[in-house]
Amino acid sequence: MDQHLISWIVFLPMIAGLVLLFVPRELVKWVALFGSGLAFVLSLLLFKTFWGGDAAGVFGDAYGALHHVERAGWITGNRFSIEYFVGLDGLSFPLFLLTTFVSLLACLASFNFDSWKINKGIKAYFFLFLLLETGMLGVFVSLDFFLFYVFWEVMLLPMYFLIGVWGGERREYAAIKFFIFTLAGSVLMLVGLVAMFFYSADAVAKYPELATSYHDGAQVTTGTFDLIELTTNEAIQKHFGDAGTKLLNVRFAPLMFMFLFIGFAIKLPCVPVHTWLPDAHVQAPTPISMILAGVLLKMGGYGFLRLCYGIFPLGGEFWASFLAVIAVVSILYGALCAMAQTDFKKLVAYSSVSHMGYVLLGICVMTTTGFQGAMFQMVAHGISSPMCFFLVGVIYDRAHHRQINKFGGLWLSMPRYGSMATLGFFASLGLPGLCGFVGEAYVLLGTFQAGPHFAWAYTAAICAAFGVVLTAGYILWVVQRVYLGSVREEYKGFPEATGREMLILAPLGALCILLGVLPKQSVFDFMNGTLNLLIDQMNGVTQMAMAAAGG
Repeated sequence: MDQHLISWIVFLPMIAGLVLLFVPRELVKWVALFGSGLAFVLSLLLFKTFWGGDAAGVFGDAYGALHHVERAGWITGNRFSIEYFVGLDGLSFPLFLLTTFVSLLACLASFNFDSWKINKGIKAYFFLFLLLETGMLGVFVSLDFFLFYVFWEVMLLPMYFLIGVWGGERREYAAIKFFIFTLAGSVLMLVGLVAMFFYSADAVAKYPELATSYHDGAQVTTGTFDLIELTTNEAIQKHFGDAGTKLLNVRFAPLMFMFLFIGFAIKLPCVPVHTWLPDAHVQAPTPISMILAGVLLKMGGYGFLRLCYGIFPLGGEFWASFLAVIAVVSILYGALCAMAQTDFKKLVAYSSVSHMGYVLLGICVMTTTGFQGAMFQMVAHGISSPMCFFLVGVIYDRAHHRQINKFGGLWLSMPRYGSMATLGFFASLGLPGLCGFVGEAYVLLGTFQAGPHFAWAYTAAICAAFGVVLTAGYILWVVQRVYLGSVREEYKGFPEATGREMLILAPLGALCILLGVLPKQSVFDFMNGTLNLLIDQMNGVTQMAMAAAGG
């Protein structure tokens, strides 16, 4: 089974989704939980590969170690070949594991949220939920750009229906807005996919002596969708980075970088393409908000690293100052918007815009520390944000409203719930010792380190650091108003968090502490090898371009 372990994990949720269509209604939830749970259990087996330092190995002497690789022909023609090519490295493994974990908890959270009407159309809901999980997992393991794009699109329709059918009063508006924004980004990504294939074919014709495949040493003779080939093939990188290589009379690398960036920035999301996110979160059922915050947003950051900076590092350098401005604006604007909210869920949604701004900033400075901080921030936010959305959902399920100013003293009436809420929101705040602190600290350090190369980096770091103060302001504000003070009369009879709710909150809370106390052992050890090799690859492309320009 080890040979096809990744494929089993990716497609098990979809298989469970097909099975539940034919079982009695009372078994549907349990089949869904079994499918999602088995995928998570199998994903834990991947630890034996990555634990112990092998994640820093080399595959093809050019890229981070690829493990559990499966490669087979899929769609072939006279001039092209699309493969089922999947594998895991230090970049994708933490996010892959995060996806199975958050999906399992979100599936369990779907068991009893009557306020969100999940008990209606239950088969359709859980089928779409499991199909969404397969799409998300497929994105993180795909190493063929065409396959990556297919899984990316697979996610679109399930999320559209999960929001549009089971969401709140303005669910149709939120679902359509999500669909239009995501589809617009997908169109640009598709243009990039086609252009990169044909331009890679031109590259191997122009530099045949450099066109050697990374996986078997054979000479590449056609264009390719292989993401690792596009990243490591010297002929392709030289042609893509050449100042004379143009599309629409614009340099190819910066143009393609921006096409891909817009598609991933919408998913991240960052200002100004973030407006779909608060609406989607507010209208989505609580379990879908957990998925949206915990996994879908991370696909934007993953796409930046795997495609934008992996394939077009010169484009990243060209747009660096522009992206830094977007990142800092996202950090500050998201925090200020969160501070202005009276809707509890909308506050958490805008906090995601702010936190993901740190991801973009850490990546765009193109330092090792910045990349490490961005990756850690994605994982940490993938833990704390679903926890915060679930905490809001627990209260909404009891009070049937989310108005912050109407709450008060909930910690006294619900002490177990209040304790978990304090832990979750303080982790989101970035309190030292909890998961939110490490990623932001590394991003700020990495941004300062970029100062000698980018003159604007010091200013960006200072502005981003001010975002930490704003985050503390709105988190402390909401904790004070919702959980502290005297208990309001109407909330004295609120039932304490149930066993099922604590079963969801406890592992999230434990990971908030674990990642904050042991960041090296829990995250960095798995990803550093691949990130270091990615930085080396980017530096090599930059030096090659400088040598060509000097010549």
